[in-house]
Parts: sequence; C-alpha cells; structure tokens
Amino acid sequence: MKALIIVPTYNEKENIEGIIGAVLAQGDDIEILVVDDNSPDGTGEIVDRLAGAEPRIHVIHREEKLGLGSAYIAGFQWALANTDTQFVFEMDADFSHDPNAIPELLEAVKDHDLVIGSRYVHGITVINWPLSRLILSYGANRYTHIITGLPLRDSTGGFKCFRRETLEQLPLDTIKSDGYSFQIEMNFFCWKKGLRIVEIPIIFTDRRVGISKMSRKIIWEAAFMVWRLRFMNPRRWK
Repeated sequence: MKALIIVPTYNEKENIEGIIGAVLAQGDDIEILVVDDNSPDGTGEIVDRLAGAEPRIHVIHREEKLGLGSAYIAGFQWALANTDTQFVFEMDADFSHDPNAIPELLEAVKDHDLVIGSRYVHGITVINWPLSRLILSYGANRYTHIITGLPLRDSTGGFKCFRRETLEQLPLDTIKSDGYSFQIEMNFFCWKKGLRIVEIPIIFTDRRVGISKMSRKIIWEAAFMVWRLRFMNPRRWK
C-alpha cells in the first residue's frame, strides 16, 4: 500500500535525518514529504541533501513560518496533485510519534477513512509531559467533545492517516486554522460527512530535542474554534 507521510518542520535539524530514516524503514512503498517553513537552522538544506540521494524523499520549501495547519494543507494538496498514493499521514518531526506505529495505522485504514493515533483511547498513554501540559491537552479534548459533540477521545492529536478519497472530500481550501484547532476542524468535517473514523492507541513521547511550538495563540484559537464549528452552517460540510 503506497503511503505518503507529511512532516512539517521549523528548526528540526537535530531530528530530521533520524525521523526520515525511521519513516522510510517502515516499507518500500512509503515516501515522505517534508514541508519546511524556511527553518533558520538549515533543516531544509538537510532534507535537500537527503532527497538528492533518495527519490522517496520530497520537500516543499515555504518562504516563512506560516504554521502547522497551512503546512499540512500544502502537503495534502501536493499529494493529491503529484502522486497516486492511497494513504496520506500527518506526523511530527520530533519523534513524539513513533514511526514504528505506521504499519498499525496502515492496517487500520483498510477498513476506515481516517485513523487517529490516540493518546487517550485506552487511558492516558503519554510519556514525559509535565502535568500542566497533560491537563491542558486532556482538558482541551473534553472541552471539544462537550461543545461540538465530536465523538473522539483525542480530537487534537496529530498522528493520523487519511485515505486519499477522504482528503478529496474535504474543503481544504477553506481550512485556515492552525495547531490544535486544525486537527479539530479536520476531524469535525470527516465526522459530519459521515466518514468512518477510528482511534487506535499510541504511545506519545515528548520531543527528544528542540523546543515545543505550543503557544497561547494556538490555545486560544482552539478555544474559539469549537464554538465556530458548533454553529457552522451545515451546508459547509455537505
């Protein structure tokens, strides 16, 4: 099964070579697309070097830091326009998402339209997060469920596998949110379209090196996003 793993990056030079190697080791039919936001630390140049020796590595260079959500949208649109891949992943560059779990998500997507690697479907499977970050994340998911009705334990998680046909049904051009709210919005549209969504448990480990991209702006955007989704005109998701 051909799969493309999309990995957005900004200053991930310590992680990028390792994550690319670990992803490609999961199978010969797996390719990776790095969407780099002009990282000052040279992440994009490292990917260019690796891509010169391995045709399964692709890269999009963006002119500035434009955010996680728009990076994934750019990656989805590139995948639909330039490949015949059947499955498209979201995945972090910092090893918080274990590349060895890719085959499990691919197995699950055979019978579903969207597979979410969940931190909360079987209890809490998070390692090395401070308690404050865990409370924020878990609380955000409960808040999202209460306001929108979205029937997921982990609606903000970023380790996911979409069928190609799923992405083709979503209004990618209209999704402008970032961070937590991007993940919520994508899941919400899939749910409202009646697509088959499943959560499978993953072990989420805090990043090995580098700095978290979490910010107050991302938190507040998600807090308001769920209300916008609750009162959205139903014609938007048909």
